[in-house]
Amino acid sequence: MAKEITIFAAEKIVTMNPSNPEGTHVAVREGKILGVGTLDEVKGWGEYTLDDTFKDKVLIPGLVEAHSHATEGSMWADPYVGYFDRTDPHGKVWPGCQLLDAVVARIKELEAEMTDPNSLLLVWGMDPIYFPGVRLTADHLDTVSTTRPIFVLHANGHVATVNRVCLRAYGITRDSEVVGVLRGSDGEPNGELSELVAMFQVTEALQRLQAAMAAEQALRDYGRIANLTGCTTVTELGTAPMHDPTATEMFRRVVNDLAFQTRLVVYYGSSFGGPQDAEGIVDAMQKLKAEDTDKFRTGGIKTYLDGSIQGLSACIGWPGYYKAEGTGIWNEAPEQFAAKLAVYHRAGINVHTHCNGDEAVQVFIEKVEDVLRDCAWLDHRHTVQHCALTTAAQYRKMAKLGICANLFINHVWYWSDQHYEITVGPERANRMNSCATAKREGVSFSFHSDAAITPLGHLHTMWCAVNRITPKGRIVGETERISAYDALKAATVDAAYQLHMDHEIGTIECGKFADFAVLDESPLDVDPMKIKDISVWGTVVGGVKYQAVQG
Repeated sequence: MAKEITIFAAEKIVTMNPSNPEGTHVAVREGKILGVGTLDEVKGWGEYTLDDTFKDKVLIPGLVEAHSHATEGSMWADPYVGYFDRTDPHGKVWPGCQLLDAVVARIKELEAEMTDPNSLLLVWGMDPIYFPGVRLTADHLDTVSTTRPIFVLHANGHVATVNRVCLRAYGITRDSEVVGVLRGSDGEPNGELSELVAMFQVTEALQRLQAAMAAEQALRDYGRIANLTGCTTVTELGTAPMHDPTATEMFRRVVNDLAFQTRLVVYYGSSFGGPQDAEGIVDAMQKLKAEDTDKFRTGGIKTYLDGSIQGLSACIGWPGYYKAEGTGIWNEAPEQFAAKLAVYHRAGINVHTHCNGDEAVQVFIEKVEDVLRDCAWLDHRHTVQHCALTTAAQYRKMAKLGICANLFINHVWYWSDQHYEITVGPERANRMNSCATAKREGVSFSFHSDAAITPLGHLHTMWCAVNRITPKGRIVGETERISAYDALKAATVDAAYQLHMDHEIGTIECGKFADFAVLDESPLDVDPMKIKDISVWGTVVGGVKYQAVQG
Protein backbone atom coordinates (compact mmCIF):
# COMPACT_ATOMS: atom_id res chain seq x y z
CA MET A 1 0.00 0.00 0.00
CA ALA A 2 1.42 3.38 -1.05
CA LYS A 3 2.31 5.79 1.75
CA GLU A 4 0.53 9.14 1.73
CA ILE A 5 2.47 12.03 0.20
CA THR A 6 1.86 15.67 1.06
CA ILE A 7 3.29 18.46 -1.08
CA PHE A 8 3.55 21.79 0.72
CA ALA A 9 3.42 24.85 -1.51
CA ALA A 10 5.11 28.08 -0.41
CA GLU A 11 5.93 31.49 -1.81
CA LYS A 12 9.58 30.55 -1.34
CA ILE A 13 11.50 27.69 0.25
CA VAL A 14 15.01 28.55 1.44
CA THR A 15 16.69 25.16 1.79
CA MET A 16 20.23 26.03 3.01
CA ASN A 17 21.29 23.17 0.71
CA PRO A 18 23.91 24.73 -1.62
CA SER A 19 23.21 22.22 -4.40
CA ASN A 20 19.50 23.09 -4.46
CA PRO A 21 19.11 26.45 -2.68
CA GLU A 22 15.47 27.36 -3.36
CA GLY A 23 12.12 25.96 -4.39
CA THR A 24 8.40 26.55 -4.18
CA HIS A 25 7.22 23.03 -3.26
CA VAL A 26 8.43 20.32 -0.91
CA ALA A 27 7.18 16.73 -0.98
CA VAL A 28 6.90 14.87 2.33
CA ARG A 29 6.26 11.21 3.15
CA GLU A 30 6.45 9.49 6.53
CA GLY A 31 7.69 12.69 8.12
CA LYS A 32 10.68 13.02 5.82
CA ILE A 33 11.49 15.06 2.74
CA LEU A 34 11.25 13.43 -0.68
CA GLY A 35 12.36 16.47 -2.62
CA VAL A 36 12.29 20.25 -3.09
CA GLY A 37 11.71 22.19 -6.29
CA THR A 38 8.78 23.19 -8.46
CA LEU A 39 5.53 21.26 -8.32
CA ASP A 40 6.45 19.53 -11.58
CA GLU A 41 9.78 18.48 -10.12
CA VAL A 42 8.40 16.92 -6.92
CA LYS A 43 5.04 15.47 -7.96
CA GLY A 44 6.61 12.48 -9.70
CA TRP A 45 6.85 10.60 -6.41
CA GLY A 46 3.25 9.46 -6.77
CA GLU A 47 -0.24 10.47 -5.76
CA TYR A 48 -0.21 13.38 -3.40
CA THR A 49 -2.24 15.91 -1.46
CA LEU A 50 -1.37 19.51 -2.24
CA ASP A 51 -1.33 21.64 0.94
CA ASP A 52 -1.33 25.35 0.17
CA THR A 53 -1.48 26.57 3.78
CA PHE A 54 1.88 28.25 3.23
CA LYS A 55 1.32 29.59 -0.29
CA ASP A 56 2.01 33.14 0.95
CA LYS A 57 4.73 32.16 3.44
CA VAL A 58 8.44 31.44 3.39
CA LEU A 59 9.76 28.09 4.57
CA ILE A 60 13.26 27.87 5.99
CA PRO A 61 14.86 24.88 7.74
CA GLY A 62 13.51 24.49 11.26
CA LEU A 63 15.71 26.56 13.55
CA VAL A 64 18.06 24.53 15.77
CA GLU A 65 18.92 25.93 19.21
CA ALA A 66 22.00 24.02 20.36
CA HIS A 67 22.28 25.72 23.75
CA SER A 68 19.07 26.27 25.64
CA HIS A 69 17.41 24.88 28.73
CA ALA A 70 13.99 23.69 29.79
CA THR A 71 14.20 26.49 32.36
CA GLU A 72 12.75 28.66 29.58
CA GLY A 73 9.47 27.10 30.64
CA SER A 74 10.15 26.32 34.29
CA MET A 75 11.59 29.61 35.53
CA TRP A 76 8.14 31.16 35.29
CA ALA A 77 7.12 29.18 38.36
CA ASP A 78 8.74 32.12 40.21
CA PRO A 79 8.54 35.89 39.58
CA TYR A 80 10.79 37.76 37.16
CA VAL A 81 12.70 40.90 38.28
CA GLY A 82 15.02 41.44 35.30
CA TYR A 83 16.08 44.67 33.60
CA PHE A 84 14.35 44.15 30.25
CA ASP A 85 10.64 43.60 29.66
CA ARG A 86 9.97 39.89 29.17
CA THR A 87 6.97 37.89 28.02
CA ASP A 88 6.05 34.68 29.82
CA PRO A 89 4.79 31.53 28.03
CA HIS A 90 1.19 32.67 28.36
CA GLY A 91 1.63 36.12 26.91
CA LYS A 92 1.92 38.22 30.08
CA VAL A 93 4.53 40.96 29.73
CA TRP A 94 6.58 41.43 32.90
CA PRO A 95 7.94 45.00 32.87
CA GLY A 96 11.65 45.37 33.44
CA CYS A 97 13.05 46.77 36.68
CA GLN A 98 15.49 49.42 35.45
CA LEU A 99 16.55 50.74 38.84
CA LEU A 100 17.85 48.75 41.78
CA ASP A 101 15.18 50.41 43.92
CA ALA A 102 12.58 49.05 41.50
CA VAL A 103 13.95 45.52 41.97
CA VAL A 104 13.70 45.83 45.75
CA ALA A 105 10.23 47.39 45.48
CA ARG A 106 8.96 44.50 43.37
CA ILE A 107 10.38 41.97 45.83
CA LYS A 108 8.62 43.81 48.65
CA GLU A 109 5.32 43.61 46.76
CA LEU A 110 5.80 39.89 46.22
CA GLU A 111 6.67 39.29 49.85
CA ALA A 112 3.56 41.12 50.99
CA GLU A 113 1.41 38.77 48.90
CA MET A 114 2.82 35.60 50.50
CA THR A 115 0.83 33.82 53.20
CA ASP A 116 3.31 31.24 54.53
CA PRO A 117 5.71 33.28 56.72
CA ASN A 118 8.51 30.70 56.45
CA SER A 119 8.41 29.96 52.72
CA LEU A 120 11.46 30.89 50.64
CA LEU A 121 10.88 33.85 48.32
CA LEU A 122 12.71 33.06 45.07
CA VAL A 123 12.90 35.56 42.19
CA TRP A 124 15.06 35.59 39.08
CA GLY A 125 16.49 37.69 36.26
CA MET A 126 18.11 40.55 38.23
CA ASP A 127 21.55 41.70 37.05
CA PRO A 128 23.51 44.25 39.12
CA ILE A 129 25.77 45.13 36.19
CA TYR A 130 22.98 47.41 34.94
CA PHE A 131 23.24 49.43 38.17
CA PRO A 132 26.80 50.85 38.17
CA GLY A 133 28.29 51.74 41.53
CA VAL A 134 26.11 49.50 43.66
CA ARG A 135 25.43 45.77 43.90
CA LEU A 136 22.44 44.08 45.46
CA THR A 137 23.42 42.79 48.91
CA ALA A 138 21.84 41.32 52.02
CA ASP A 139 21.42 44.90 53.28
CA HIS A 140 18.90 45.58 50.51
CA LEU A 141 17.05 42.30 50.99
CA ASP A 142 16.89 42.73 54.76
CA THR A 143 14.68 45.77 54.11
CA VAL A 144 12.20 43.32 52.58
CA SER A 145 12.25 40.77 55.40
CA THR A 146 14.36 39.77 58.37
CA THR A 147 12.32 36.62 58.98
CA ARG A 148 11.69 35.12 55.53
CA PRO A 149 14.60 33.67 53.48
CA ILE A 150 14.99 35.45 50.12
CA PHE A 151 16.96 34.12 47.14
CA VAL A 152 17.53 36.34 44.09
CA LEU A 153 18.93 34.40 41.12
CA HIS A 154 20.87 36.71 38.83
CA ALA A 155 20.25 36.83 35.08
CA ASN A 156 23.45 34.94 34.30
CA GLY A 157 22.39 31.93 36.39
CA HIS A 158 25.81 31.85 38.06
CA VAL A 159 25.26 34.27 40.94
CA ALA A 160 22.59 34.73 43.60
CA THR A 161 22.01 37.25 46.37
CA VAL A 162 20.33 36.27 49.64
CA ASN A 163 19.31 38.02 52.83
CA ARG A 164 20.84 37.41 56.26
CA VAL A 165 18.11 35.09 57.50
CA CYS A 166 18.96 32.89 54.51
CA LEU A 167 22.70 33.05 55.31
CA ARG A 168 22.00 32.02 58.90
CA ALA A 169 19.60 29.25 57.92
CA TYR A 170 22.25 27.54 55.80
CA GLY A 171 25.24 28.18 58.04
CA ILE A 172 26.99 30.61 55.71
CA THR A 173 29.25 32.61 58.01
CA ARG A 174 32.52 34.55 57.99
CA ASP A 175 34.25 31.21 58.61
CA SER A 176 32.84 29.59 55.48
CA GLU A 177 35.53 28.04 53.29
CA VAL A 178 33.30 27.63 50.23
CA VAL A 179 34.72 29.46 47.22
CA GLY A 180 32.30 32.13 45.97
CA VAL A 181 30.94 33.40 49.29
CA LEU A 182 31.57 37.13 48.90
CA ARG A 183 32.32 39.29 51.93
CA GLY A 184 31.99 42.91 52.94
CA SER A 185 34.73 45.10 54.42
CA ASP A 186 33.89 43.67 57.86
CA GLY A 187 34.69 40.14 56.71
CA GLU A 188 31.08 39.02 57.00
CA PRO A 189 29.23 37.43 54.02
CA ASN A 190 27.48 40.25 52.14
CA GLY A 191 24.78 38.00 50.68
CA GLU A 192 26.30 37.48 47.23
CA LEU A 193 26.99 33.83 46.33
CA SER A 194 29.02 33.33 43.18
CA GLU A 195 28.88 30.10 41.17
CA LEU A 196 27.13 26.81 41.68
CA VAL A 197 28.77 25.42 44.81
CA ALA A 198 28.26 28.64 46.75
CA MET A 199 24.73 29.30 45.48
CA PHE A 200 23.30 25.89 46.11
CA GLN A 201 24.32 25.77 49.72
CA VAL A 202 20.79 27.18 49.82
CA THR A 203 19.41 23.71 49.14
CA GLU A 204 15.78 24.80 49.16
CA ALA A 205 16.45 27.05 46.15
CA LEU A 206 18.02 24.17 44.22
CA GLN A 207 15.12 21.89 45.14
CA ARG A 208 12.60 24.52 44.05
CA LEU A 209 14.29 25.04 40.69
CA GLN A 210 14.55 21.30 40.04
CA ALA A 211 10.94 20.67 41.06
CA ALA A 212 9.80 23.39 38.65
CA MET A 213 11.79 21.81 35.85
CA ALA A 214 10.27 18.40 36.58
CA ALA A 215 6.76 19.82 36.17
CA GLU A 216 5.02 18.69 33.00
CA GLN A 217 3.43 22.05 32.28
CA ALA A 218 6.84 23.76 32.34
CA LEU A 219 8.15 21.40 29.67
CA ARG A 220 5.04 21.89 27.55
CA ASP A 221 5.53 25.65 27.90
CA TYR A 222 9.08 25.20 26.61
CA GLY A 223 7.77 23.41 23.52
CA ARG A 224 5.22 26.16 23.05
CA ILE A 225 7.89 28.88 23.14
CA ALA A 226 9.99 26.91 20.64
CA ASN A 227 7.01 26.82 18.30
CA LEU A 228 6.41 30.57 18.70
CA THR A 229 10.01 31.27 17.69
CA GLY A 230 10.36 28.83 14.78
CA CYS A 231 12.60 26.36 16.61
CA THR A 232 12.01 22.74 15.64
CA THR A 233 14.94 21.35 17.66
CA VAL A 234 15.93 22.68 21.06
CA THR A 235 18.23 21.42 23.77
CA GLU A 236 18.24 20.80 27.50
CA LEU A 237 21.91 21.39 28.12
CA GLY A 238 22.73 19.84 31.44
CA THR A 239 20.32 21.40 33.94
CA ALA A 240 17.35 19.00 33.99
CA PRO A 241 17.31 16.30 36.70
CA MET A 242 17.84 13.45 34.23
CA HIS A 243 19.27 11.32 37.04
CA ASP A 244 15.71 11.17 38.43
CA PRO A 245 13.74 8.33 36.77
CA THR A 246 10.43 10.12 37.36
CA ALA A 247 11.64 13.29 35.65
CA THR A 248 13.19 11.29 32.81
CA GLU A 249 9.95 9.39 32.20
CA MET A 250 8.01 12.67 32.12
CA PHE A 251 10.43 14.27 29.65
CA ARG A 252 10.23 11.28 27.30
CA ARG A 253 6.45 11.01 27.51
CA VAL A 254 5.85 14.71 26.86
CA VAL A 255 8.39 15.11 24.07
CA ASN A 256 7.20 11.98 22.27
CA ASP A 257 3.60 13.18 22.47
CA LEU A 258 2.46 14.23 18.99
CA ALA A 259 1.11 17.45 20.51
CA PHE A 260 4.61 18.53 21.60
CA GLN A 261 5.87 20.93 18.99
CA THR A 262 9.62 20.35 18.87
CA ARG A 263 12.46 17.83 19.05
CA LEU A 264 14.49 17.89 22.25
CA VAL A 265 18.15 16.96 22.59
CA VAL A 266 19.24 16.36 26.18
CA TYR A 267 22.83 16.74 27.35
CA TYR A 268 23.46 14.98 30.65
CA GLY A 269 24.83 17.16 33.44
CA SER A 270 25.90 16.23 36.95
CA SER A 271 26.12 19.71 38.48
CA PHE A 272 22.61 19.44 39.90
CA GLY A 273 22.62 15.85 41.15
CA GLY A 274 23.19 12.27 40.09
CA PRO A 275 26.50 10.39 39.83
CA GLN A 276 29.62 12.56 40.11
CA ASP A 277 32.29 10.13 38.90
CA ALA A 278 33.02 10.05 35.18
CA GLU A 279 32.27 6.35 34.76
CA GLY A 280 28.93 6.72 36.56
CA ILE A 281 28.02 9.71 34.40
CA VAL A 282 28.86 7.76 31.23
CA ASP A 283 26.72 4.85 32.39
CA ALA A 284 23.78 7.12 33.21
CA MET A 285 24.06 8.92 29.88
CA GLN A 286 24.25 5.69 27.89
CA LYS A 287 21.17 4.31 29.65
CA LEU A 288 19.31 7.46 28.63
CA LYS A 289 20.51 7.11 25.06
CA ALA A 290 19.27 3.54 24.80
CA GLU A 291 15.70 4.84 24.76
CA ASP A 292 16.17 7.63 22.20
CA THR A 293 13.49 8.31 19.62
CA ASP A 294 13.23 10.60 16.61
CA LYS A 295 11.96 13.41 18.86
CA PHE A 296 13.82 12.74 22.13
CA ARG A 297 17.58 12.42 21.82
CA THR A 298 20.48 12.14 24.22
CA GLY A 299 23.25 14.19 22.70
CA GLY A 300 26.16 13.98 25.12
CA ILE A 301 27.50 15.49 28.33
CA LYS A 302 27.54 19.13 29.50
CA THR A 303 30.35 20.32 31.78
CA TYR A 304 31.38 23.66 33.28
CA LEU A 305 34.82 25.23 33.57
CA ASP A 306 34.50 28.89 34.55
CA GLY A 307 31.75 31.37 35.42
CA SER A 308 30.14 34.50 33.98
CA ILE A 309 31.86 37.61 32.62
CA GLN A 310 29.12 40.01 33.73
CA GLY A 311 28.99 38.06 36.99
CA LEU A 312 32.75 38.73 37.30
CA SER A 313 33.51 35.03 37.80
CA ALA A 314 34.76 34.06 34.33
CA CYS A 315 38.42 33.04 34.08
CA ILE A 316 39.95 35.81 31.99
CA GLY A 317 43.62 35.98 31.02
CA TRP A 318 45.92 38.97 31.39
CA PRO A 319 45.19 41.86 31.89
CA GLY A 320 42.01 40.62 33.54
CA TYR A 321 38.90 42.71 34.14
CA TYR A 322 38.74 46.34 33.01
CA LYS A 323 36.93 48.60 35.50
CA ALA A 324 35.53 45.92 37.77
CA GLU A 325 37.03 43.70 40.44
CA GLY A 326 36.48 40.17 39.21
CA THR A 327 37.98 36.88 40.29
CA GLY A 328 37.70 33.89 38.03
CA ILE A 329 36.13 30.85 39.61
CA TRP A 330 36.67 27.32 38.34
CA ASN A 331 33.42 25.36 38.60
CA GLU A 332 35.61 22.34 37.98
CA ALA A 333 39.36 22.31 38.50
CA PRO A 334 41.19 21.96 35.15
CA GLU A 335 42.91 18.68 36.07
CA GLN A 336 39.67 17.17 37.34
CA PHE A 337 38.00 18.24 34.10
CA ALA A 338 40.82 16.68 32.08
CA ALA A 339 40.43 13.31 33.82
CA LYS A 340 36.68 13.24 33.18
CA LEU A 341 37.04 14.43 29.58
CA ALA A 342 39.36 11.52 28.84
CA VAL A 343 36.72 9.05 30.06
CA TYR A 344 33.93 10.70 28.05
CA HIS A 345 36.05 10.94 24.91
CA ARG A 346 37.14 7.29 25.02
CA ALA A 347 33.46 6.34 25.41
CA GLY A 348 32.66 8.23 22.18
CA ILE A 349 30.55 10.86 23.92
CA ASN A 350 30.25 14.41 22.59
CA VAL A 351 31.17 16.98 25.28
CA HIS A 352 29.94 20.58 25.43
CA THR A 353 31.76 22.72 27.99
CA HIS A 354 30.90 26.12 29.44
CA CYS A 355 33.89 28.43 28.82
CA ASN A 356 33.41 32.20 28.89
CA GLY A 357 36.89 33.58 29.54
CA ASP A 358 39.85 33.04 27.23
CA GLU A 359 41.72 31.32 30.06
CA ALA A 360 38.96 28.72 30.32
CA VAL A 361 38.89 28.29 26.53
CA GLN A 362 42.64 27.66 26.58
CA VAL A 363 42.23 24.93 29.20
CA PHE A 364 39.53 23.27 27.09
CA ILE A 365 41.68 23.38 23.94
CA GLU A 366 44.72 21.94 25.70
CA LYS A 367 42.76 19.12 27.34
CA VAL A 368 41.03 18.15 24.09
CA GLU A 369 44.43 18.08 22.37
CA ASP A 370 45.71 15.79 25.11
CA VAL A 371 42.86 13.29 24.76
CA LEU A 372 43.17 13.30 20.96
CA ARG A 373 46.80 12.26 21.27
CA ASP A 374 45.64 9.31 23.34
CA CYS A 375 42.48 8.44 21.38
CA ALA A 376 42.16 9.73 17.83
CA TRP A 377 38.39 10.17 17.51
CA LEU A 378 38.40 12.61 14.61
CA ASP A 379 34.66 13.35 14.52
CA HIS A 380 34.17 14.23 18.18
CA ARG A 381 32.74 17.75 17.63
CA HIS A 382 33.46 18.70 21.22
CA THR A 383 32.14 22.23 21.65
CA VAL A 384 33.14 25.36 23.52
CA GLN A 385 29.91 26.82 24.85
CA HIS A 386 29.67 30.63 25.10
CA CYS A 387 33.18 31.16 23.71
CA ALA A 388 32.93 34.85 24.58
CA LEU A 389 36.56 36.00 24.64
CA THR A 390 38.12 33.37 22.38
CA THR A 391 41.13 34.80 20.52
CA ALA A 392 41.99 34.35 16.85
CA ALA A 393 44.91 32.12 17.83
CA GLN A 394 42.59 29.95 19.87
CA TYR A 395 40.14 29.67 16.96
CA ARG A 396 42.99 28.54 14.71
CA LYS A 397 43.90 25.80 17.17
CA MET A 398 40.24 24.81 17.58
CA ALA A 399 39.94 24.39 13.80
CA LYS A 400 42.96 22.09 13.74
CA LEU A 401 41.53 19.97 16.55
CA GLY A 402 37.95 19.77 15.22
CA ILE A 403 36.52 21.76 18.13
CA CYS A 404 33.25 23.61 17.50
CA ALA A 405 32.17 26.97 18.91
CA ASN A 406 28.70 27.91 20.12
CA LEU A 407 28.74 31.65 20.79
CA PHE A 408 26.41 33.45 23.19
CA ILE A 409 25.68 36.12 20.58
CA ASN A 410 22.78 37.62 22.55
CA HIS A 411 25.46 39.23 24.73
CA VAL A 412 25.74 41.80 21.95
CA TRP A 413 22.31 43.19 22.86
CA TYR A 414 21.97 42.37 26.52
CA TRP A 415 25.46 43.10 27.91
CA SER A 416 27.86 44.55 25.32
CA ASP A 417 27.49 48.13 26.57
CA GLN A 418 28.49 46.89 30.02
CA HIS A 419 31.35 44.79 28.64
CA TYR A 420 32.61 47.84 26.69
CA GLU A 421 32.39 50.20 29.65
CA ILE A 422 32.97 47.96 32.70
CA THR A 423 34.03 44.32 32.37
CA VAL A 424 36.59 43.95 29.55
CA GLY A 425 36.97 47.33 27.83
CA PRO A 426 36.49 48.49 24.23
CA GLU A 427 38.97 46.29 22.33
CA ARG A 428 37.92 42.99 23.86
CA ALA A 429 34.22 43.94 23.80
CA ASN A 430 34.53 44.53 20.06
CA ARG A 431 35.80 40.98 19.53
CA MET A 432 33.48 39.18 21.92
CA ASN A 433 31.40 36.43 20.33
CA SER A 434 33.45 36.83 17.19
CA CYS A 435 31.48 35.00 14.50
CA ALA A 436 33.49 36.48 11.62
CA THR A 437 36.78 35.37 13.16
CA ALA A 438 35.44 31.87 13.78
CA LYS A 439 34.39 31.65 10.14
CA ARG A 440 37.66 33.09 8.85
CA GLU A 441 39.73 30.64 10.90
CA GLY A 442 37.67 27.62 9.77
CA VAL A 443 35.78 26.77 12.97
CA SER A 444 32.29 25.29 12.65
CA PHE A 445 30.17 27.63 14.76
CA SER A 446 26.66 28.24 15.92
CA PHE A 447 25.21 30.73 18.38
CA HIS A 448 22.59 30.62 21.08
CA SER A 449 20.22 32.30 23.51
CA ASP A 450 21.09 30.14 26.54
CA ALA A 451 17.37 30.36 27.35
CA ALA A 452 16.20 31.12 29.98
CA ILE A 453 19.23 33.41 30.54
CA THR A 454 17.95 35.38 27.53
CA PRO A 455 14.70 34.62 25.68
CA LEU A 456 14.64 31.76 23.21
CA GLY A 457 14.58 32.92 19.60
CA HIS A 458 16.99 32.51 16.68
CA LEU A 459 15.64 35.45 14.70
CA HIS A 460 16.98 37.60 17.53
CA THR A 461 20.34 35.81 17.70
CA MET A 462 20.66 36.15 13.91
CA TRP A 463 19.85 39.86 14.20
CA CYS A 464 22.60 40.25 16.80
CA ALA A 465 25.18 38.43 14.66
CA VAL A 466 24.36 40.42 11.53
CA ASN A 467 24.07 43.88 13.11
CA ARG A 468 26.01 43.80 16.43
CA ILE A 469 24.16 46.83 17.78
CA THR A 470 23.62 47.59 21.48
CA PRO A 471 20.79 49.29 23.40
CA LYS A 472 22.90 52.49 23.41
CA GLY A 473 23.19 52.37 19.62
CA ARG A 474 26.84 51.38 19.70
CA ILE A 475 28.12 48.95 17.05
CA VAL A 476 30.44 46.55 18.85
CA GLY A 477 32.88 44.88 16.50
CA GLU A 478 31.75 46.03 13.08
CA THR A 479 34.28 43.67 11.48
CA GLU A 480 32.76 40.74 13.38
CA ARG A 481 29.41 41.13 11.63
CA ILE A 482 28.41 38.25 9.38
CA SER A 483 25.96 37.98 6.49
CA ALA A 484 22.34 36.97 6.95
CA TYR A 485 23.11 33.77 5.04
CA ASP A 486 25.95 32.83 7.39
CA ALA A 487 23.75 33.67 10.37
CA LEU A 488 20.95 31.41 9.09
CA LYS A 489 23.50 28.66 8.46
CA ALA A 490 24.72 28.98 12.05
CA ALA A 491 21.13 28.76 13.32
CA THR A 492 20.31 25.64 11.30
CA VAL A 493 22.75 23.15 9.81
CA ASP A 494 25.83 24.26 11.78
CA ALA A 495 23.90 23.99 15.04
CA ALA A 496 22.73 20.54 13.92
CA TYR A 497 26.36 19.61 13.23
CA GLN A 498 27.32 20.30 16.86
CA LEU A 499 24.58 17.91 17.95
CA HIS A 500 25.75 15.20 15.49
CA MET A 501 22.38 15.58 13.73
CA ASP A 502 23.28 17.40 10.49
CA HIS A 503 22.44 14.24 8.52
CA GLU A 504 18.86 14.49 9.82
CA ILE A 505 18.02 18.19 10.29
CA GLY A 506 19.32 21.65 9.43
CA THR A 507 18.56 21.82 5.71
CA ILE A 508 15.51 21.12 3.58
CA GLU A 509 16.63 18.28 1.35
CA CYS A 510 15.81 14.72 0.40
CA GLY A 511 16.11 12.23 3.24
CA LYS A 512 15.96 14.64 6.17
CA PHE A 513 13.13 15.20 8.60
CA ALA A 514 10.44 17.54 7.28
CA ASP A 515 11.17 20.27 9.84
CA PHE A 516 10.44 23.84 8.74
CA ALA A 517 10.07 27.27 10.29
CA VAL A 518 7.19 29.10 8.63
CA LEU A 519 7.80 32.84 8.29
CA ASP A 520 6.14 35.85 6.68
CA GLU A 521 9.44 36.91 5.09
CA SER A 522 12.85 35.45 4.40
CA PRO A 523 15.65 36.64 6.71
CA LEU A 524 17.84 36.66 3.60
CA ASP A 525 15.66 39.24 1.85
CA VAL A 526 14.62 41.77 4.51
CA ASP A 527 16.56 44.77 5.79
CA PRO A 528 19.07 43.26 8.26
CA MET A 529 17.71 45.45 11.05
CA LYS A 530 14.28 43.84 10.61
CA ILE A 531 15.35 40.20 10.94
CA LYS A 532 14.29 39.96 14.60
CA ASP A 533 10.84 41.35 13.77
CA ILE A 534 9.85 38.77 11.13
CA SER A 535 6.51 37.20 12.01
CA VAL A 536 6.50 33.46 12.71
CA TRP A 537 3.41 31.50 11.60
CA GLY A 538 4.66 28.43 13.41
CA THR A 539 6.52 25.28 12.47
CA VAL A 540 6.34 21.93 10.72
CA VAL A 541 7.99 19.06 12.60
CA GLY A 542 8.17 15.67 10.92
CA GLY A 543 5.57 16.83 8.41
CA VAL A 544 3.09 17.88 11.12
CA LYS A 545 1.91 21.51 11.14
CA TYR A 546 2.00 23.44 14.41
CA GLN A 547 0.53 26.92 14.15
CA ALA A 548 1.84 29.24 16.85
CA VAL A 549 -0.81 30.55 19.22
CA GLN A 550 -0.03 33.75 21.11
CA GLY A 551 -1.22 34.24 24.68
